[in-house]
Amino acid sequence: MWMGFGKFQIMLILQSVLFAGLAIADAAVENNIERSFQVASGGRLTIDAERGSIEVRTADRDFVDVEIERKVKRGGKWSVEEVLEDLAITFDHSDDGVTIRAEYDQENRRRWNRERNRLRIKFLITVPQRYNVDLKTLGAGISIGDLEGEVRSQTAGGNLQIGSIKGPVWGQTTGGNIKLEGTEGDVDLKTSGGGITIGSVEGAIEAITSGGSIRIDEATGSVNAKTSGGGITIGSVGGAVEAVTTGGSIRIDRAGGVNAKTSGGGITVEEVMGSINAKTFGGSIKTYISRQPEEGCSLETSGGSVTAYLVEDIAIDVEAQASGGHVSTDVPIIVQGKIRENRLQGAINGGGPVLKLRTFGGNIRLHPKPIVESRRENEKTR
Repeated sequence: MWMGFGKFQIMLILQSVLFAGLAIADAAVENNIERSFQVASGGRLTIDAERGSIEVRTADRDFVDVEIERKVKRGGKWSVEEVLEDLAITFDHSDDGVTIRAEYDQENRRRWNRERNRLRIKFLITVPQRYNVDLKTLGAGISIGDLEGEVRSQTAGGNLQIGSIKGPVWGQTTGGNIKLEGTEGDVDLKTSGGGITIGSVEGAIEAITSGGSIRIDEATGSVNAKTSGGGITIGSVGGAVEAVTTGGSIRIDRAGGVNAKTSGGGITVEEVMGSINAKTFGGSIKTYISRQPEEGCSLETSGGSVTAYLVEDIAIDVEAQASGGHVSTDVPIIVQGKIRENRLQGAINGGGPVLKLRTFGGNIRLHPKPIVESRRENEKTR
């Protein structure tokens, strides 16, 4: 059989056979599940899985189509069939919708802990365009396309990616980022291990993370954004903004009111239409107060300057003090007490709520409304 072959060629052939055998032994075995359920629009899809990623798409049909991809890697202590059987998958179909559960038997949990890396599972679900979803998994990410309905999603081991939703959104992950394109409803998102990115929201937003930055494009309601590990960037907000971070800067384009605090960067509010309280220990503060505040305001920093632009007809009392710098104003003010380089107290347009300005490491400046804003108003009147 081996006539005409040298020792080197024979060794190559034997190695090829060996590697091919190892590849077959190590290959993944697929065992997929497919189901289809007729439903009515407006129902609910519920998934409660101890393992696997979840992807939800929509289609213009009154069916919930289920495809569960299961792949088991060969070569473990237990057979492929035993690994598949350990994770029991059940379906419940009723007038209210479809429920899918994937649970490990308690008796086999010890075996699952040893063999869990051999199993790869993915839930691919198609639901009607108008449908509610309640998704939970302990093992991977969740992806949801555009739909009309309520969205609830929770994972302990991956990212949350959500499209445009016509309804409220609640999401939570302990191990990844969260991205939401937009909603027509309130938003509540939390993560312990990544950033949060939110598009346009017709409603209120609560976004909390312990491990990343927060970016919000716009919201018609209020915004509560808190992070311990990054900066906060917020676009236009119709309501009030609460922004707190210990690890970055804060920037807000426009808001009805602002309460901002950071220990690690500057604070910039391009326009606040009311009261503002901003405090930082690591940067400068800059803001434009475009409407009369109903309550007192405070701008305080330990590591930079304070610059405030004021609308022309604002009526406030000013208390400004700069330790390590000076106070200057281009806004007419009736000064009370002695005029000092680093302190200013007085009334603008007869006085009103108090605007407190403090810095321990820079200067304080008061200016009329920005030139850009004046040009914008002139363009509106043409």
